[in-house]
Amino acid sequence: MTSHEIDYEIFGEEMQYVEIELDPQEAVVAEAGTFMMMDDGIRMQTIFGDGSNQSQGVMGKLFSAGKRLLTGESLFMTVFLNAEYGKKKVSFASPYPGKIVPIDLTKYRGRFICQKDAFLCAAKGVNVGIEFSRKLGRGFFGGEGFIMQKLEGDGMAFVHAGGTLARKELLPGDVLKVDTGCIVGFTQDVDYNIEFIGGIRNSIFGGEGLFFATLRGPGVVYLQSLPFSRLAGRVLAAAPQGGGKQKGEGSILGGLGNLLDGDNGF
Repeated sequence: MTSHEIDYEIFGEEMQYVEIELDPQEAVVAEAGTFMMMDDGIRMQTIFGDGSNQSQGVMGKLFSAGKRLLTGESLFMTVFLNAEYGKKKVSFASPYPGKIVPIDLTKYRGRFICQKDAFLCAAKGVNVGIEFSRKLGRGFFGGEGFIMQKLEGDGMAFVHAGGTLARKELLPGDVLKVDTGCIVGFTQDVDYNIEFIGGIRNSIFGGEGLFFATLRGPGVVYLQSLPFSRLAGRVLAAAPQGGGKQKGEGSILGGLGNLLDGDNGF
């Protein structure tokens, strides 16, 4: 194996974290802001890119790291290396309510495509790149699915899904139509495209956007019930606007109800 072979355990139900056990000199690479806790003896190191090709030249490292900017991620990632003689553990937490999905790349012929903000951590040696769409329609209208991340290698990787996770196995010719934001990831043989919803009423009054994604088998697809963009949109819609007024929760009392609900600061 070119990737480090790691053991892991996932804890929790709705707010999960993954605990990774590292043998001496084993390492895991993670996105910034996902670290939770670690044993004494684990060494942290900030690197360009994902650390999968550290033997290449300076320009190669800069190019590899620069591609991450296109996915909205940081140029840097953090490597957690077990520098001691015994086994050590390090944990990474999910950023919002949902599920952590372990992806064994050896079961998917060394490649898995996922949403640009789904990646959590992976064994050192896994390449975290970008997957461009070659289809014009998907490029213009794919929204969150235009530029995706590509995980390549022969190790374990972990991605995060918001809300409830759905795993779908598509046979050759099977087609699944989903909201673009609900895609967590899929195997390399799945054909991903964008389709117009159609119908004037659907387009103007449907409230679900003008396009949805079509996923055609064969392959495995992971979906999430709560994309972060949808969660953030609901939070912003309910947040106080302008002069501190907050959106009501359906009470016929309106502002008077806010005074009586026992949850106000003065």
